[in-house]
Amino acid sequence: MKKNKTLIFLFTAPTVICLLLMYVYPVLRTMVMSFFRVEDLTAGLDKWSFNGMDNYIKIFHNAGFITSLKNFLAIWIVGGVITLSLAMLMAVILTSGIRFQGFFRAAIYLPNVVSAVALATMWVQYIFNYDYGLLNQLVTLLGFDKIRWLGTDAKLWAMIAAYIYGSIGYYMLIYISGIEGIPAELYESATIDGASKSRQFFRITLPLLKGIIKTTITFWTINAATFYLWSKLFSPVQTEGATIVPVVYLYDTVFGGKGVVNRDAGAGAAVGVVLTLIIIAVYLVTERLLRSSDLEY
Repeated sequence: MKKNKTLIFLFTAPTVICLLLMYVYPVLRTMVMSFFRVEDLTAGLDKWSFNGMDNYIKIFHNAGFITSLKNFLAIWIVGGVITLSLAMLMAVILTSGIRFQGFFRAAIYLPNVVSAVALATMWVQYIFNYDYGLLNQLVTLLGFDKIRWLGTDAKLWAMIAAYIYGSIGYYMLIYISGIEGIPAELYESATIDGASKSRQFFRITLPLLKGIIKTTITFWTINAATFYLWSKLFSPVQTEGATIVPVVYLYDTVFGGKGVVNRDAGAGAAVGVVLTLIIIAVYLVTERLLRSSDLEY
C-alpha cells in the first residue's frame, strides 16, 4: 500500500507542480496585482505600490474600456444568439436522416479547419472590400451604391458576421454529439403517440440538451471575452473604437498602444479579473436557469 502511494505521488507530482506554476500562481498574482500600482509587468514586488480599488475605478472611468465592454456585449449577445441558434438548427437537420449529411457536416465545419488569420483576411479582402468585394459586387448588380462595410459604423457588425461564419461548425458538432446521444426509443414512442417533429424537439431534444447548451454558452462567453485575434485582424494598424474589445484594451494598457502614455500592468490585471468574473457570472446564471426537467410530449 505504501509503495502504491509513493508511485501515485511520483506520477502526479509533475502535473501538480506544472498546474501550480503555470496556472494557479499566475491567477493569484494577477488578482493581487489588480490592487497595486504596477508599471511594468515583470516588476519585482518591491516596486509595487498598493492603491486598493483605484485600478478598477480607473478602468470603469475610461471611455476606451467602456467602449470595449459595449463591443463585447454586442459580440456575446448578438453573435451568440445567431451562432448558437444556427448551430442548433444545423445539428437538428443533419441528424434527421437527410442524404449526404456527412458532406454537409464537413462543409459547415470546414471554416474551423482554416487558420483564423486566413479566414479573416478572406473576409476583409474578398468579401468586405469596397472596390472589388463580393458583397459590393452584389449590391451594384442590384442597382444600389456601394457600401463601406469596413467603415466605422459597420465595422463591428462586419467583424461579428465573419466570426459567426467561422464559429457555427464548431458548435454544430457539439450539438450533434448531444443529439446523437439521445435514445432513439424516445422519438419512436413520441411518434407513436402522435407527437409532431416540432413538439418532439421542444419536449425531448431541448430538455435533454440543457447540459450541452450550458456548455456552449460558457464556451461562447470565453471566446467572446478572449476575442483578440479577430479584433486585431480587422484593425491591424492601430486599435479602433469600432473593434476594440476588453482583451485588446488590456494589451494596450499593459504593453502600450493607442493613446497609452504610461503603461499600467495593475490596471491590466484589473481588466483580466473583471473578464473572469463575467465568465463566472454567466456560468452560474446558466447553471441556475437551465436546470434539468422531466420529458413531456
